[in-house]
Amino acid sequence: MEKVNWGVLSTSHFALKKVIPAMQKGELSRVTAIASRQLEKAQQAARLLGIDKAYASYEELLTDEEIDVIYNPLPNHLHVSWAMRALEAGKHVLVEKPLAMDATEARQLLEFSRRYPQLKIMEAFMYRMHPQWQLAKRWVDSGLVGELRHIHTHFTYNLVDPANIRNQAEIGGGALMDVGCYAISLARFLFRGEPERVLGTMEVDPDFQTDRIFSGVLDFGKGSATFTCATQLAPYQRVIISGSQGRIEIEIPFNPSPDRSCRLWLQSEGGIETGTALAVEAFGACVDHAVPLPDSASATPFLLPVCDQYTIQGELFSSAVQEYSPVFTPLEDGVANMEVIDRLLLSARQGSWA
Repeated sequence: MEKVNWGVLSTSHFALKKVIPAMQKGELSRVTAIASRQLEKAQQAARLLGIDKAYASYEELLTDEEIDVIYNPLPNHLHVSWAMRALEAGKHVLVEKPLAMDATEARQLLEFSRRYPQLKIMEAFMYRMHPQWQLAKRWVDSGLVGELRHIHTHFTYNLVDPANIRNQAEIGGGALMDVGCYAISLARFLFRGEPERVLGTMEVDPDFQTDRIFSGVLDFGKGSATFTCATQLAPYQRVIISGSQGRIEIEIPFNPSPDRSCRLWLQSEGGIETGTALAVEAFGACVDHAVPLPDSASATPFLLPVCDQYTIQGELFSSAVQEYSPVFTPLEDGVANMEVIDRLLLSARQGSWA
């Protein structure tokens, strides 16, 4: 099929280094235009990445009739407004996470999008599409670890540049919005529901006024999830999924390297063979079922095929556009995620469950 033409709002470092190069590798996606408030920046990015068109304003890009989809990696406070403008211009939209500044704004975008039922819109939680998460979900849903009881997520990095948007409170910076949103999303993804109550605690940077460390508890009734996220701790990420009869551990859950195999561990009372079968069913014989590690004899590591989750994300969204099929994650999920974020912030401020 003919490729879907994408336009990108802004020359963000994240888009230039991660998302656009990955999308350009896809069979269905083609980034054909990029816009910046400074034409020189747009032109430089276009030359670097082999993009045909460079625009000096976001508005100008939206008038390009050859563009099918808009990718919006703007700062958090501009996600909703420019997603709306893209829909008004007749474009499908992939908007970066977190979807909005709060749940009220997210619901406004959802309601606005319903005026354009022919257009696709989705929050860019790319990790859910990665094979390691699709496999982990198969293991959980199949009962391979028994009843899902607990999930713990650790996602931290160290960034103290005051000019970085992640350190600017007024435009949606802070640990919870930037990386804590992943912990919330994956807990809801695996528990297949919403938490009944949440508890949050945060440490605020005295200069930036952002939450530089945020920890939370999500009570799902049938189980719980805990997490710690930070913008000023040693870089580290890990997810441990615990059930009544086993566990799953994901080594690099959110930004695995696109040129190396991913590794995750399965511990199950009677299900290693089933786990292998599910892995092979999902990914073919290229799944490497390794021997137990010496320091964890009860858990078996699995190596998954090399892939780029941003390529997968672009391909799945482009396919939904071409085939007029549902997007991988409906916008309602993004609204629900923002509602949990709001409740965690409320809990942290009032010092009690919310």
